[in-house]
Amino acid sequence: MSIRTIQDILALVEQPSRYLGTEINAIKKDHNTVKLRIALAFPDMYEIGTSHFGLQILYHILNRHKDIAAERVFAPGLDMAAHLKSADVSIFSLESQQPLNQFDIIGFSLLYELNYTNVLYMLELAKIPFLAGERDLSYPLIIAGGPCACNPEPVADFFDAMVVGDGESVIIEMSRIWMEWKAGGGVDKDALLKKWSGITGVYVPAFFRPKYDDAGFQTLLPELERLPGVKRAIIGDLDLAPFPERPIVPFSKPVHDRLRMEVSRGCTRGCRFCQAGMIYRPVRERSMETLVNLFEASMAATGYEDLSLLSLSTGDYECIVPLMEHLMTRCGHSRTAVSFPSLRAGTLTPQLMGLVKKVRKTGFTIAPEAGSQRLRDVVNKNIEETHIVTAVENATRLGWRVIKLYFMVGLPTETAKDLQAIVSLVSHLRKIKVENRKGIKINVSIATFIPKPHTPFQWAPQICLDEARDRIRWLRDKLRMPGVQFKWQNPEVSLLEGLWSRGDRRLSRLLVAAYQKGCRFDGWSDRFQYRLWQEAFSQEGVEIDYYTTRARAMTEPLPWDHVDTGVDKDFLKSEWEKALKGEHTSDCRNQDCNHCGVCDFERIEPKTHHTCNSTAAKHMLTTQPTETAYKKLRIAYSKQGQAKYFGHLELVKIVLRAIRRAAIPVKFSQGFHPKPLISFEDPLPVGFEGQKEHFYLEVAASFKAQNILERLNPQLPEGLRVIDCKPAAARSLRNNMTAALYMVTSKDGFFDEKELTTFNNSPEVLYRRTNRKGKTKEFDLKELVLNIELLAPDRLQMTLRTEPGKTVRPPEVLGRIFSLPANTIKQAQIVKMSSENV
Repeated sequence: MSIRTIQDILALVEQPSRYLGTEINAIKKDHNTVKLRIALAFPDMYEIGTSHFGLQILYHILNRHKDIAAERVFAPGLDMAAHLKSADVSIFSLESQQPLNQFDIIGFSLLYELNYTNVLYMLELAKIPFLAGERDLSYPLIIAGGPCACNPEPVADFFDAMVVGDGESVIIEMSRIWMEWKAGGGVDKDALLKKWSGITGVYVPAFFRPKYDDAGFQTLLPELERLPGVKRAIIGDLDLAPFPERPIVPFSKPVHDRLRMEVSRGCTRGCRFCQAGMIYRPVRERSMETLVNLFEASMAATGYEDLSLLSLSTGDYECIVPLMEHLMTRCGHSRTAVSFPSLRAGTLTPQLMGLVKKVRKTGFTIAPEAGSQRLRDVVNKNIEETHIVTAVENATRLGWRVIKLYFMVGLPTETAKDLQAIVSLVSHLRKIKVENRKGIKINVSIATFIPKPHTPFQWAPQICLDEARDRIRWLRDKLRMPGVQFKWQNPEVSLLEGLWSRGDRRLSRLLVAAYQKGCRFDGWSDRFQYRLWQEAFSQEGVEIDYYTTRARAMTEPLPWDHVDTGVDKDFLKSEWEKALKGEHTSDCRNQDCNHCGVCDFERIEPKTHHTCNSTAAKHMLTTQPTETAYKKLRIAYSKQGQAKYFGHLELVKIVLRAIRRAAIPVKFSQGFHPKPLISFEDPLPVGFEGQKEHFYLEVAASFKAQNILERLNPQLPEGLRVIDCKPAAARSLRNNMTAALYMVTSKDGFFDEKELTTFNNSPEVLYRRTNRKGKTKEFDLKELVLNIELLAPDRLQMTLRTEPGKTVRPPEVLGRIFSLPANTIKQAQIVKMSSENV
């Protein structure tokens, strides 16, 4: 593939930086020096996929191996896809920009069922057949893993192999076997798949033939006698599992733009609706020593301003308070905020909340799931209303003013009284008094319950579309209260999620049909088209109620019965029966074993840490000096090559994190959200290069200005370089009027000299600009174009004046003088050569 072709496309698409692959900590290897090339594919946009830490873990593990090159690829935007097709260019990996179909293995992360159409989207853009049975060895092997693999059947026809469970050790073993197979000739695909199928956690769909009885129930007949099913892969000790110390720092706007550290995996609270709580058992905690070491290394390597402690229930981590005390000492000095994505009301103590708010208050979220205590007992939520109220009261006392609450409708045994209880609980909470304030704001989010595989509720029906709409509408009307904001997930989306999470192999035809009708990015509300799905249902004869709203008998074979997560089916049945009685099941973390079946008490068992100390943490507690005197510097930098695709806000974030990695002591603002004091002169738009741009930064008075270049340049991505640093004098601050010299080079065309002459000879050239609000402003272009000169048929230079309320950019000048098409202008190279006050 021609790099020039890709660069030409990048100039035409939105958020081009998502396709660069030059992020800090990205790893690039020479494909000629490795034995195996793996593309880690995420079937959603870059901003979503880079927020998934599982992909970063696999990237880190694979690239540690000298013979393996792992690269990333994400579902491109629809605009990029259109350009790729138009240019007959394959979707490409980020690091090497090689066509996806040139890799040996493509591994998809399946986190969300509504991403399934995007798997086909990416395969089509890579010119790879959808079905595994249609792919010979001239194509890459297509594998998948992630939580959706716990019911692989709806998409089994598309994959050569699927990984169930923890993938850290599995992916390395699969890679080792592939390299041995390749060294032996690599001509028998079936032989490779048979070897893969012998790895715990690897499911090869081709070795299981579906059979349907008269009632339409699917069972699978194993082709190999030794393979009755697939057993989930489980890592027994997270302290021994690899974890990236230098995670990639994404460009653009990832949805989770922070450092993430997995403090534990698994949960034993036993919420009966929660698939993750069942399929990730048992609880395995990382030691405090390990976490502190990871924090030190990762913060130094990334420069993040926020840290998120990940787990299914972070507040249950045994050493959470000592860990937070140590982290906050360091985070307080560096202005790093700490957040928890998953706290339970019963674990939110004032001590813990007080630690979190030391730097700044992050989001405060509670998930009661149900409004009534009766229904919370049914789902085994094991929190009482007093826990919820106390947690919110404590939060408001400590300064939180916005509370987020999550509920579900359609839970088994739900009645109108349970819905009314949601209203009563929210009404109670919104009346909590806040000192010297009007009150708190409450954001209520509602989703329709989906009975997921491998949970006690897997036999329950999902409520129908009309019923879901009615219940959500009723709640919306009842919660029209001051200070309450109501949001909900589209019930049509929930119904589709239920279909794909509970379906069987017959749905593969439906997926292809829906994709061919235009379904993709179904998880995005502005892209979701239920009408097209309905057309696909009709075309393929799929009765959605058969898979979703129908209750399933205990004796009925389930499409996922061949997947052994470790949790016994009898345990799930007993939990379903206890749910119907409203009976409680205790947490086995600190109480007796519930005999769920996942532990063998040799290699697999709950692993928690009660020793909460760390030599690294003691080192962190050393008080660092506080600067009281600062000076302002004017720093010159160049922005060239691929760096031209950074937008201004993106550039600011890149520079700030580079400053943190470089350990440059800077001055912070005061207030709720302290930020480094930095400002940029006349920021360049996306697509512009600059030879000498400037920003101002306040640093400690003791810090030497000449150290800026030496410290900052190694921390900047390709195309950005600091070239000078001087004390900022008062006269060097931006004046009201400036003149900038630009060099413009056309990619393929030329500039018409006659049109330029006409412009130069005209006494006045009016230009109209319409802003986003639809208001049109007219001005004389001749006043702002101080000079424009043709240097060659395809190259010119222009000097443009800027003053308050009046500014013009080279693309506007080119369009007005030469009447060039928008895409021609976008593909031109525009370089700002210099700027001076006038």
